[in-house]
Amino acid sequence: MLIGYGGITVFTIVVLVAMSRTGRKKTSLSEYATGGRSFSPWFGTMTFLNTWLAGSVFVAFAGFTVTQGVLGFYSLSYSVLAVVLMFFLGRPVNTWGRVHDLKTQADLLGLRYGSTSVRVIAAVIGVLASIPWVVLGMQSLGVVFAALSFGAVTPVAATVIGILFIAARQAWTVRYGTRGLIISDMVQGVFAYGIGFLMAIGFLVWLLSNGHGFGAVNPALLSLPPLDSPVGPLYLFSLVLTGLLGAWSWPDLFVRLFSVESPRGVQKSAVQAAPLLFLFSGALTTVTLLATTVPGVTEAPDTTWFILAGLGGVGLVTAAGICVVAATMGNVGANLQAIGTQLANDVVRPGRAAGAGSAEGAKIAVAAVTVVSAIAALATANVTSGLFILALISYQAICQLAPMLLLGIFWRRGTALAANASMITGILVAVYFEVNYPLSVPWLGGLTSGGVGLVVNLMVYLAISLLKPAPTAERERVNRLFDSLKEGSAVAPGTAAPQPPAAVVDSAAL
Repeated sequence: MLIGYGGITVFTIVVLVAMSRTGRKKTSLSEYATGGRSFSPWFGTMTFLNTWLAGSVFVAFAGFTVTQGVLGFYSLSYSVLAVVLMFFLGRPVNTWGRVHDLKTQADLLGLRYGSTSVRVIAAVIGVLASIPWVVLGMQSLGVVFAALSFGAVTPVAATVIGILFIAARQAWTVRYGTRGLIISDMVQGVFAYGIGFLMAIGFLVWLLSNGHGFGAVNPALLSLPPLDSPVGPLYLFSLVLTGLLGAWSWPDLFVRLFSVESPRGVQKSAVQAAPLLFLFSGALTTVTLLATTVPGVTEAPDTTWFILAGLGGVGLVTAAGICVVAATMGNVGANLQAIGTQLANDVVRPGRAAGAGSAEGAKIAVAAVTVVSAIAALATANVTSGLFILALISYQAICQLAPMLLLGIFWRRGTALAANASMITGILVAVYFEVNYPLSVPWLGGLTSGGVGLVVNLMVYLAISLLKPAPTAERERVNRLFDSLKEGSAVAPGTAAPQPPAAVVDSAAL
Protein backbone atom coordinates (compact mmCIF):
# COMPACT_ATOMS: atom_id res chain seq x y z
CA MET A 1 0.00 0.00 0.00
CA LEU A 2 2.89 2.35 0.77
CA ILE A 3 4.37 1.67 -2.67
CA GLY A 4 1.00 2.04 -4.44
CA TYR A 5 -0.14 5.22 -2.74
CA GLY A 6 3.42 6.58 -2.79
CA GLY A 7 3.60 6.09 -6.55
CA ILE A 8 0.37 8.06 -7.03
CA THR A 9 1.70 10.84 -4.79
CA VAL A 10 5.00 11.15 -6.64
CA PHE A 11 3.30 11.19 -10.04
CA THR A 12 0.83 13.85 -8.89
CA ILE A 13 3.66 16.05 -7.63
CA VAL A 14 5.38 15.77 -11.02
CA VAL A 15 2.16 16.83 -12.77
CA LEU A 16 1.59 19.78 -10.43
CA VAL A 17 5.17 20.97 -10.85
CA ALA A 18 4.72 20.84 -14.63
CA MET A 19 1.52 22.89 -14.34
CA SER A 20 3.16 25.46 -12.09
CA ARG A 21 5.86 26.10 -14.69
CA THR A 22 3.42 27.40 -17.30
CA GLY A 23 4.87 30.85 -16.66
CA ARG A 24 1.82 32.94 -17.56
CA LYS A 25 -0.76 34.70 -15.43
CA LYS A 26 -4.43 34.43 -16.36
CA THR A 27 -5.49 38.04 -16.90
CA SER A 28 -8.57 37.46 -19.04
CA LEU A 29 -11.30 34.93 -19.56
CA SER A 30 -10.04 34.31 -23.09
CA GLU A 31 -6.56 33.40 -21.84
CA TYR A 32 -8.04 31.26 -19.07
CA ALA A 33 -10.36 29.39 -21.46
CA THR A 34 -8.09 28.88 -24.49
CA GLY A 35 -4.54 28.97 -23.13
CA GLY A 36 -3.65 31.84 -25.43
CA ARG A 37 -4.42 29.80 -28.58
CA SER A 38 -0.69 29.11 -28.76
CA PHE A 39 -0.12 25.36 -28.46
CA SER A 40 1.68 23.27 -31.05
CA PRO A 41 0.07 20.28 -32.81
CA TRP A 42 1.74 17.76 -30.46
CA PHE A 43 0.23 19.48 -27.44
CA GLY A 44 -3.08 19.47 -29.31
CA THR A 45 -2.72 15.74 -29.91
CA MET A 46 -2.00 14.88 -26.30
CA THR A 47 -4.67 17.13 -24.87
CA PHE A 48 -7.22 15.53 -27.23
CA LEU A 49 -6.19 12.04 -26.11
CA ASN A 50 -6.14 12.94 -22.40
CA THR A 51 -9.56 14.57 -22.66
CA TRP A 52 -11.13 11.86 -24.82
CA LEU A 53 -9.68 8.71 -23.22
CA ALA A 54 -10.87 8.96 -19.64
CA GLY A 55 -9.82 6.62 -16.86
CA SER A 56 -13.00 4.69 -17.58
CA VAL A 57 -11.35 3.10 -20.65
CA PHE A 58 -9.29 1.02 -18.20
CA VAL A 59 -12.26 0.27 -15.98
CA ALA A 60 -15.81 0.57 -17.36
CA PHE A 61 -14.94 0.06 -21.04
CA ALA A 62 -12.79 -2.92 -20.12
CA GLY A 63 -15.71 -4.34 -18.15
CA PHE A 64 -18.01 -3.83 -21.13
CA THR A 65 -15.66 -5.81 -23.38
CA VAL A 66 -15.41 -8.62 -20.83
CA THR A 67 -19.20 -9.02 -20.80
CA GLN A 68 -20.01 -8.12 -24.43
CA GLY A 69 -16.93 -9.39 -26.30
CA VAL A 70 -15.98 -7.92 -29.67
CA LEU A 71 -18.85 -5.45 -29.37
CA GLY A 72 -16.39 -3.51 -27.20
CA PHE A 73 -14.49 -2.55 -30.35
CA TYR A 74 -17.32 -0.15 -31.20
CA SER A 75 -15.58 2.49 -29.09
CA LEU A 76 -12.46 2.16 -31.24
CA SER A 77 -14.59 2.63 -34.38
CA TYR A 78 -16.29 5.84 -33.33
CA SER A 79 -13.14 7.20 -31.69
CA VAL A 80 -11.15 6.99 -34.92
CA LEU A 81 -14.08 8.47 -36.85
CA ALA A 82 -14.17 11.32 -34.32
CA VAL A 83 -10.53 12.10 -35.16
CA VAL A 84 -11.45 12.23 -38.86
CA LEU A 85 -14.19 14.73 -37.99
CA MET A 86 -11.64 16.71 -35.99
CA PHE A 87 -9.61 17.19 -39.18
CA PHE A 88 -12.55 18.85 -40.97
CA LEU A 89 -13.66 20.90 -37.96
CA GLY A 90 -10.19 22.35 -37.49
CA ARG A 91 -10.30 25.16 -40.01
CA PRO A 92 -13.70 26.78 -39.38
CA VAL A 93 -13.70 26.37 -35.59
CA ASN A 94 -10.12 27.48 -35.01
CA THR A 95 -10.38 30.39 -37.46
CA TRP A 96 -13.66 31.73 -36.09
CA GLY A 97 -12.33 31.25 -32.57
CA ARG A 98 -9.32 33.45 -33.27
CA VAL A 99 -11.07 36.16 -35.24
CA HIS A 100 -14.03 36.50 -32.86
CA ASP A 101 -12.23 35.67 -29.59
CA LEU A 102 -14.49 32.67 -28.93
CA LYS A 103 -13.95 30.87 -25.63
CA THR A 104 -16.44 28.00 -25.57
CA GLN A 105 -18.55 25.75 -27.75
CA ALA A 106 -21.67 27.73 -26.82
CA ASP A 107 -19.83 30.94 -27.69
CA LEU A 108 -19.30 29.69 -31.24
CA LEU A 109 -22.93 28.59 -31.56
CA GLY A 110 -24.11 32.00 -30.39
CA LEU A 111 -21.96 33.61 -33.10
CA ARG A 112 -23.03 31.21 -35.84
CA TYR A 113 -26.76 31.59 -35.21
CA GLY A 114 -26.66 35.19 -33.99
CA SER A 115 -28.74 34.13 -31.01
CA THR A 116 -28.31 34.44 -27.26
CA SER A 117 -30.96 31.77 -26.67
CA VAL A 118 -29.03 29.20 -28.75
CA ARG A 119 -25.92 30.06 -26.78
CA VAL A 120 -27.59 29.72 -23.38
CA ILE A 121 -29.52 26.51 -24.17
CA ALA A 122 -26.42 24.83 -25.61
CA ALA A 123 -24.36 25.89 -22.59
CA VAL A 124 -26.95 24.62 -20.10
CA ILE A 125 -27.18 21.27 -21.90
CA GLY A 126 -23.40 20.97 -21.94
CA VAL A 127 -23.09 21.75 -18.22
CA LEU A 128 -25.89 19.44 -17.08
CA ALA A 129 -24.68 16.58 -19.28
CA SER A 130 -21.07 16.92 -18.08
CA ILE A 131 -21.56 17.03 -14.32
CA PRO A 132 -22.55 13.33 -13.96
CA TRP A 133 -19.31 12.38 -15.69
CA VAL A 134 -17.33 14.45 -13.20
CA VAL A 135 -19.06 12.55 -10.39
CA LEU A 136 -18.37 9.20 -12.03
CA GLY A 137 -14.76 10.21 -12.68
CA MET A 138 -14.36 10.86 -8.97
CA GLN A 139 -15.94 7.53 -8.14
CA SER A 140 -13.86 5.58 -10.67
CA LEU A 141 -10.74 6.43 -8.69
CA GLY A 142 -12.17 4.26 -5.94
CA VAL A 143 -11.22 1.22 -8.03
CA VAL A 144 -7.64 2.51 -8.20
CA PHE A 145 -7.22 3.24 -4.51
CA ALA A 146 -8.88 -0.06 -3.57
CA ALA A 147 -6.48 -1.97 -5.83
CA LEU A 148 -3.43 -0.07 -4.57
CA SER A 149 -4.38 -0.71 -0.94
CA PHE A 150 -4.06 -4.47 -1.56
CA GLY A 151 -7.05 -5.21 0.65
CA ALA A 152 -6.28 -2.75 3.44
CA VAL A 153 -9.01 -0.26 2.44
CA THR A 154 -12.68 -1.10 1.83
CA PRO A 155 -14.20 -0.19 -1.58
CA VAL A 156 -16.34 2.57 -0.05
CA ALA A 157 -13.39 4.07 1.85
CA ALA A 158 -11.29 3.88 -1.33
CA THR A 159 -14.00 5.75 -3.21
CA VAL A 160 -13.93 8.48 -0.55
CA ILE A 161 -10.14 8.73 -0.90
CA GLY A 162 -10.47 9.00 -4.68
CA ILE A 163 -13.07 11.76 -4.39
CA LEU A 164 -10.96 13.78 -1.98
CA PHE A 165 -7.88 13.27 -4.15
CA ILE A 166 -9.39 14.50 -7.41
CA ALA A 167 -11.23 17.35 -5.62
CA ALA A 168 -7.92 18.58 -4.16
CA ARG A 169 -6.26 18.25 -7.56
CA GLN A 170 -8.76 20.73 -9.01
CA ALA A 171 -7.23 23.58 -7.01
CA TRP A 172 -4.60 23.68 -9.78
CA THR A 173 -7.29 23.56 -12.48
CA VAL A 174 -8.87 26.63 -10.90
CA ARG A 175 -5.52 28.39 -10.67
CA TYR A 176 -3.99 27.70 -14.09
CA GLY A 177 -6.97 27.18 -16.41
CA THR A 178 -6.58 25.67 -19.87
CA ARG A 179 -2.86 26.47 -20.18
CA GLY A 180 -2.07 24.45 -17.07
CA LEU A 181 -4.40 21.65 -18.15
CA ILE A 182 -2.75 21.28 -21.54
CA ILE A 183 0.73 21.22 -20.00
CA SER A 184 -0.40 18.53 -17.55
CA ASP A 185 -2.15 16.63 -20.37
CA MET A 186 1.24 16.11 -22.00
CA VAL A 187 2.71 14.55 -18.84
CA GLN A 188 -0.43 12.56 -18.01
CA GLY A 189 -0.97 11.46 -21.59
CA VAL A 190 2.58 10.15 -22.03
CA PHE A 191 2.14 7.94 -18.98
CA ALA A 192 -1.49 6.90 -19.45
CA TYR A 193 -1.28 6.04 -23.15
CA GLY A 194 2.49 5.58 -23.63
CA ILE A 195 3.29 3.44 -20.59
CA GLY A 196 -0.25 2.08 -20.73
CA PHE A 197 0.28 0.91 -24.33
CA LEU A 198 3.56 -0.81 -23.44
CA MET A 199 1.84 -2.54 -20.53
CA ALA A 200 -0.98 -3.67 -22.82
CA ILE A 201 1.55 -5.15 -25.26
CA GLY A 202 3.24 -6.93 -22.36
CA PHE A 203 -0.10 -8.34 -21.19
CA LEU A 204 -0.87 -9.42 -24.75
CA VAL A 205 2.42 -11.32 -25.04
CA TRP A 206 1.82 -13.01 -21.67
CA LEU A 207 -1.75 -14.00 -22.57
CA LEU A 208 -0.80 -15.48 -25.94
CA SER A 209 2.16 -17.33 -24.39
CA ASN A 210 0.14 -18.87 -21.57
CA GLY A 211 -2.84 -20.43 -23.29
CA HIS A 212 -5.13 -17.39 -23.32
CA GLY A 213 -5.33 -16.88 -27.09
CA PHE A 214 -8.43 -16.36 -29.21
CA GLY A 215 -9.01 -20.12 -29.37
CA ALA A 216 -9.68 -20.17 -25.64
CA VAL A 217 -12.20 -17.30 -25.68
CA ASN A 218 -15.89 -18.14 -25.46
CA PRO A 219 -17.11 -18.18 -29.11
CA ALA A 220 -20.15 -16.13 -28.11
CA LEU A 221 -17.81 -13.22 -27.28
CA LEU A 222 -16.18 -13.35 -30.73
CA SER A 223 -19.29 -12.57 -32.79
CA LEU A 224 -21.42 -9.46 -33.17
CA PRO A 225 -25.15 -9.59 -32.36
CA PRO A 226 -26.92 -11.29 -35.32
CA LEU A 227 -29.63 -9.53 -37.30
CA ASP A 228 -32.33 -11.38 -35.37
CA SER A 229 -30.79 -10.47 -31.99
CA PRO A 230 -33.19 -9.09 -29.34
CA VAL A 231 -31.25 -5.79 -29.34
CA GLY A 232 -32.02 -5.29 -33.06
CA PRO A 233 -29.94 -5.11 -36.27
CA LEU A 234 -29.28 -1.35 -35.92
CA TYR A 235 -27.96 -1.54 -32.36
CA LEU A 236 -24.23 -1.52 -33.21
CA PHE A 237 -24.74 1.11 -35.92
CA SER A 238 -26.58 3.30 -33.43
CA LEU A 239 -23.80 2.94 -30.84
CA VAL A 240 -21.16 4.03 -33.34
CA LEU A 241 -23.31 6.84 -34.78
CA THR A 242 -24.21 8.41 -31.44
CA GLY A 243 -20.61 8.04 -30.27
CA LEU A 244 -19.27 9.78 -33.37
CA LEU A 245 -21.79 12.62 -33.38
CA GLY A 246 -21.60 13.02 -29.64
CA ALA A 247 -17.81 13.22 -29.63
CA TRP A 248 -17.50 16.90 -30.53
CA SER A 249 -20.68 17.82 -28.69
CA TRP A 250 -18.84 17.61 -25.37
CA PRO A 251 -17.78 21.16 -24.35
CA ASP A 252 -14.48 20.03 -22.83
CA LEU A 253 -13.36 18.37 -26.05
CA PHE A 254 -14.65 21.06 -28.39
CA VAL A 255 -12.73 23.86 -26.70
CA ARG A 256 -9.48 22.03 -27.50
CA LEU A 257 -9.97 23.19 -31.10
CA PHE A 258 -9.53 26.77 -29.88
CA SER A 259 -6.27 26.17 -28.02
CA VAL A 260 -4.07 25.02 -30.93
CA GLU A 261 -1.97 27.70 -32.62
CA SER A 262 -3.58 27.52 -36.08
CA PRO A 263 -6.19 25.66 -38.18
CA ARG A 264 -3.40 23.71 -39.85
CA GLY A 265 -2.15 22.80 -36.39
CA VAL A 266 -5.51 21.27 -35.50
CA GLN A 267 -5.40 19.18 -38.67
CA LYS A 268 -1.89 18.02 -37.84
CA SER A 269 -3.11 17.05 -34.37
CA ALA A 270 -5.84 14.92 -35.95
CA VAL A 271 -3.34 13.17 -38.23
CA GLN A 272 -1.07 12.45 -35.26
CA ALA A 273 -3.86 11.35 -32.94
CA ALA A 274 -5.41 8.81 -35.32
CA PRO A 275 -2.65 6.15 -35.25
CA LEU A 276 -1.96 6.68 -31.53
CA LEU A 277 -5.63 6.27 -30.69
CA PHE A 278 -5.97 3.24 -32.96
CA LEU A 279 -2.94 1.46 -31.51
CA PHE A 280 -3.71 2.17 -27.86
CA SER A 281 -7.45 1.43 -27.97
CA GLY A 282 -6.96 -1.59 -30.21
CA ALA A 283 -4.33 -3.09 -27.91
CA LEU A 284 -6.30 -2.41 -24.73
CA THR A 285 -9.56 -3.85 -26.10
CA THR A 286 -7.81 -6.94 -27.50
CA VAL A 287 -6.07 -7.58 -24.18
CA THR A 288 -9.35 -7.23 -22.31
CA LEU A 289 -11.08 -9.66 -24.67
CA LEU A 290 -8.36 -12.31 -24.24
CA ALA A 291 -8.34 -11.75 -20.48
CA THR A 292 -11.85 -13.22 -20.23
CA THR A 293 -10.13 -16.60 -19.88
CA VAL A 294 -8.06 -15.47 -16.87
CA PRO A 295 -9.47 -16.62 -13.50
CA GLY A 296 -11.33 -13.90 -11.62
CA VAL A 297 -11.89 -11.57 -14.58
CA THR A 298 -15.49 -12.51 -15.42
CA GLU A 299 -16.42 -12.22 -11.72
CA ALA A 300 -15.03 -8.66 -11.49
CA PRO A 301 -14.85 -7.28 -15.06
CA ASP A 302 -14.17 -3.67 -14.01
CA THR A 303 -10.92 -4.75 -12.34
CA THR A 304 -9.50 -6.62 -15.36
CA TRP A 305 -6.64 -4.10 -15.81
CA PHE A 306 -5.54 -4.62 -12.21
CA ILE A 307 -5.98 -8.39 -12.25
CA LEU A 308 -3.56 -8.59 -15.17
CA ALA A 309 -1.15 -6.14 -13.53
CA GLY A 310 -1.25 -8.24 -10.36
CA LEU A 311 0.51 -11.03 -12.23
CA GLY A 312 3.61 -8.82 -12.27
CA GLY A 313 3.65 -7.78 -8.62
CA VAL A 314 3.25 -4.58 -6.64
CA GLY A 315 5.29 -2.39 -8.99
CA LEU A 316 3.19 -3.26 -12.02
CA VAL A 317 -0.06 -2.75 -10.10
CA THR A 318 1.22 0.69 -9.09
CA ALA A 319 2.03 1.56 -12.72
CA ALA A 320 -1.45 0.35 -13.73
CA GLY A 321 -3.00 2.59 -11.09
CA ILE A 322 -0.99 5.62 -12.23
CA CYS A 323 -2.27 5.06 -15.80
CA VAL A 324 -5.88 5.23 -14.60
CA VAL A 325 -5.22 8.23 -12.35
CA ALA A 326 -3.43 10.09 -15.17
CA ALA A 327 -6.31 9.52 -17.60
CA THR A 328 -8.91 10.45 -14.98
CA MET A 329 -7.16 13.68 -13.99
CA GLY A 330 -7.10 14.81 -17.61
CA ASN A 331 -10.76 14.10 -18.25
CA VAL A 332 -12.15 15.44 -14.97
CA GLY A 333 -9.97 18.55 -15.12
CA ALA A 334 -11.04 19.30 -18.68
CA ASN A 335 -14.70 18.81 -17.80
CA LEU A 336 -14.54 21.11 -14.80
CA GLN A 337 -12.65 23.81 -16.66
CA ALA A 338 -15.15 23.72 -19.55
CA ILE A 339 -18.15 23.71 -17.19
CA GLY A 340 -16.81 26.68 -15.24
CA THR A 341 -16.02 28.69 -18.35
CA GLN A 342 -19.43 28.03 -19.94
CA LEU A 343 -21.25 29.00 -16.75
CA ALA A 344 -19.31 32.26 -16.51
CA ASN A 345 -19.17 33.07 -20.22
CA ASP A 346 -22.46 31.77 -21.63
CA VAL A 347 -25.01 31.36 -18.82
CA VAL A 348 -24.40 34.07 -16.21
CA ARG A 349 -23.60 36.92 -18.62
CA PRO A 350 -24.15 35.69 -22.17
CA GLY A 351 -24.82 39.11 -23.68
CA ARG A 352 -21.66 40.92 -22.65
CA ALA A 353 -19.34 42.39 -25.25
CA ALA A 354 -16.54 40.33 -26.70
CA GLY A 355 -13.39 40.46 -24.59
CA ALA A 356 -15.18 41.71 -21.47
CA GLY A 357 -14.80 40.07 -18.08
CA SER A 358 -11.99 38.10 -16.46
CA ALA A 359 -11.19 34.58 -15.42
CA GLU A 360 -12.40 35.09 -11.84
CA GLY A 361 -15.99 34.10 -12.59
CA ALA A 362 -14.84 30.91 -14.32
CA LYS A 363 -12.54 30.06 -11.40
CA ILE A 364 -15.38 30.50 -8.91
CA ALA A 365 -17.64 28.33 -11.07
CA VAL A 366 -15.01 25.56 -11.29
CA ALA A 367 -14.57 25.59 -7.51
CA ALA A 368 -18.33 25.51 -6.94
CA VAL A 369 -18.93 22.64 -9.38
CA THR A 370 -16.03 20.70 -7.86
CA VAL A 371 -17.57 21.01 -4.39
CA VAL A 372 -21.04 20.04 -5.62
CA SER A 373 -19.68 17.07 -7.57
CA ALA A 374 -17.62 15.91 -4.60
CA ILE A 375 -20.66 16.07 -2.32
CA ALA A 376 -22.73 14.13 -4.86
CA ALA A 377 -20.00 11.51 -5.24
CA LEU A 378 -19.59 11.17 -1.47
CA ALA A 379 -23.35 10.80 -1.01
CA THR A 380 -23.42 7.98 -3.57
CA ALA A 381 -20.09 6.34 -2.72
CA ASN A 382 -21.73 2.93 -2.37
CA VAL A 383 -24.45 3.39 -5.01
CA THR A 384 -23.18 3.60 -8.60
CA SER A 385 -25.83 1.91 -10.77
CA GLY A 386 -28.29 4.80 -10.64
CA LEU A 387 -25.61 7.33 -11.51
CA PHE A 388 -24.44 5.14 -14.39
CA ILE A 389 -27.95 5.21 -15.85
CA LEU A 390 -28.03 8.99 -15.35
CA ALA A 391 -24.71 9.27 -17.17
CA LEU A 392 -26.09 7.27 -20.09
CA ILE A 393 -29.09 9.60 -20.26
CA SER A 394 -26.78 12.63 -20.15
CA TYR A 395 -24.81 11.18 -23.08
CA GLN A 396 -28.00 10.77 -25.09
CA ALA A 397 -28.73 14.41 -24.27
CA ILE A 398 -25.33 15.76 -25.32
CA CYS A 399 -25.64 13.97 -28.67
CA GLN A 400 -28.60 16.18 -29.46
CA LEU A 401 -26.28 19.16 -29.91
CA ALA A 402 -24.66 17.46 -32.90
CA PRO A 403 -27.10 18.24 -35.75
CA MET A 404 -27.31 21.96 -35.16
CA LEU A 405 -23.60 22.16 -34.26
CA LEU A 406 -22.18 20.25 -37.23
CA LEU A 407 -24.69 21.47 -39.79
CA GLY A 408 -24.29 24.97 -38.41
CA ILE A 409 -20.56 24.85 -39.07
CA PHE A 410 -20.77 23.31 -42.56
CA TRP A 411 -24.18 24.52 -43.86
CA ARG A 412 -25.28 28.15 -44.18
CA ARG A 413 -29.07 27.74 -44.16
CA GLY A 414 -29.59 26.58 -40.57
CA THR A 415 -31.47 29.09 -38.42
CA ALA A 416 -31.60 29.93 -34.73
CA LEU A 417 -35.25 28.84 -34.52
CA ALA A 418 -34.32 25.47 -36.04
CA ALA A 419 -31.37 25.07 -33.67
CA ASN A 420 -33.44 25.74 -30.54
CA ALA A 421 -36.32 23.53 -31.64
CA SER A 422 -34.08 20.63 -32.68
CA MET A 423 -32.06 20.67 -29.45
CA ILE A 424 -35.10 20.66 -27.19
CA THR A 425 -37.08 18.14 -29.25
CA GLY A 426 -34.14 15.77 -29.57
CA ILE A 427 -33.44 15.76 -25.84
CA LEU A 428 -37.07 15.16 -24.90
CA VAL A 429 -37.33 12.24 -27.34
CA ALA A 430 -34.01 10.75 -26.20
CA VAL A 431 -34.91 10.94 -22.51
CA TYR A 432 -38.34 9.37 -23.12
CA PHE A 433 -36.91 6.40 -24.99
CA GLU A 434 -33.98 6.03 -22.54
CA VAL A 435 -36.44 5.71 -19.66
CA ASN A 436 -38.68 3.25 -21.48
CA TYR A 437 -36.07 1.41 -23.58
CA PRO A 438 -32.71 1.76 -21.76
CA LEU A 439 -30.85 -0.67 -24.05
CA SER A 440 -32.43 -0.24 -27.50
CA VAL A 441 -35.82 0.21 -29.17
CA PRO A 442 -36.72 -3.20 -30.70
CA TRP A 443 -39.59 -1.93 -32.86
CA LEU A 444 -37.24 0.66 -34.42
CA GLY A 445 -34.68 -1.91 -35.49
CA GLY A 446 -32.54 -1.59 -32.37
CA LEU A 447 -31.83 2.15 -32.42
CA THR A 448 -30.72 3.47 -29.04
CA SER A 449 -32.60 6.31 -27.38
CA GLY A 450 -29.98 8.76 -28.59
CA GLY A 451 -30.30 7.41 -32.13
CA VAL A 452 -34.06 7.96 -32.13
CA GLY A 453 -33.57 11.44 -30.72
CA LEU A 454 -31.04 12.26 -33.43
CA VAL A 455 -33.44 11.19 -36.20
CA VAL A 456 -36.22 13.44 -34.85
CA ASN A 457 -33.72 16.18 -34.09
CA LEU A 458 -32.36 16.22 -37.65
CA MET A 459 -35.83 16.20 -39.20
CA VAL A 460 -36.92 19.17 -37.08
CA TYR A 461 -33.74 21.11 -37.86
CA LEU A 462 -33.98 20.59 -41.63
CA ALA A 463 -37.74 21.18 -41.81
CA ILE A 464 -37.67 24.51 -39.95
CA SER A 465 -34.52 25.73 -41.72
CA LEU A 466 -35.98 25.02 -45.17
CA LEU A 467 -39.63 25.98 -44.55
CA LYS A 468 -38.90 29.13 -42.53
CA PRO A 469 -35.61 30.58 -43.81
CA ALA A 470 -33.79 33.34 -41.97
CA PRO A 471 -34.49 37.01 -42.83
CA THR A 472 -32.36 38.61 -45.52
CA ALA A 473 -30.18 40.51 -43.04
CA GLU A 474 -29.41 37.34 -41.11
CA ARG A 475 -28.58 35.40 -44.29
CA GLU A 476 -26.18 38.16 -45.32
CA ARG A 477 -24.51 38.07 -41.89
CA VAL A 478 -24.06 34.29 -42.08
CA ASN A 479 -22.71 34.55 -45.64
CA ARG A 480 -20.10 37.06 -44.47
CA LEU A 481 -19.19 34.75 -41.62
CA PHE A 482 -18.61 31.80 -43.97
CA ASP A 483 -16.92 33.97 -46.59
CA SER A 484 -14.43 35.10 -43.95
CA LEU A 485 -13.02 31.55 -43.95
CA LYS A 486 -11.93 32.08 -47.54
CA GLU A 487 -10.94 35.70 -47.18
CA GLY A 488 -9.27 35.49 -43.77
CA SER A 489 -11.34 38.44 -42.57
CA ALA A 490 -10.25 39.76 -39.18
CA VAL A 491 -13.41 41.69 -38.39
CA ALA A 492 -16.49 39.99 -37.03
CA PRO A 493 -19.24 40.38 -39.66
CA GLY A 494 -22.05 42.48 -38.33
CA THR A 495 -20.46 42.94 -34.90
CA ALA A 496 -18.16 45.35 -33.14
CA ALA A 497 -15.56 42.78 -32.19
CA PRO A 498 -12.13 44.27 -31.49
CA GLN A 499 -9.43 44.11 -34.14
CA PRO A 500 -7.06 41.24 -33.21
CA PRO A 501 -3.27 41.58 -33.46
CA ALA A 502 -1.65 41.22 -36.84
CA ALA A 503 -0.18 37.83 -35.92
CA VAL A 504 -3.66 36.51 -35.21
CA VAL A 505 -4.96 37.81 -38.51
CA ASP A 506 -2.14 36.06 -40.36
CA SER A 507 -2.87 32.80 -38.55
CA ALA A 508 -6.57 33.02 -39.34
CA ALA A 509 -5.78 33.67 -43.00
CA LEU A 510 -3.98 30.33 -43.15
